[in-house]
Amino acid sequence: QVQLQESGPGLVKPSQTLSLTCTVSGGSITTNSYYWNWVRQPPGKGLEWMGAITDSGSTYISPSLKSRTSISRDTVKNQFTLQLSSVTPEDTAVYYCAINSRLGSTAYVYWGQGTQVTVSS
Repeated sequence: QVQLQESGPGLVKPSQTLSLTCTVSGGSITTNSYYWNWVRQPPGKGLEWMGAITDSGSTYISPSLKSRTSISRDTVKNQFTLQLSSVTPEDTAVYYCAINSRLGSTAYVYWGQGTQVTVSS
């Protein structure tokens, strides 16, 4: 019943900041037992976990992206947002929001449909 919907720009210029929002329906991002994640898949590559936010608002960011990545939430709108700064063409990917029940687990139980983001000048 939980549904996730990504939204944001499909094209971002190098050096700019990418902002994507995941809108959640059928469940609350403040309800315990789930972690709310951002995952991406570059073309021809596997999934890369970017970070997560918990039911209480704590955030965890992949070490490789920590310097450029932040995750925030709006509990009134039941949304959480990814911000990725200083983007390069290597950040081109399909970006997903997804849910798991253990931090670091790849067993995501719900996914958004994904949104294509291209970094190009």
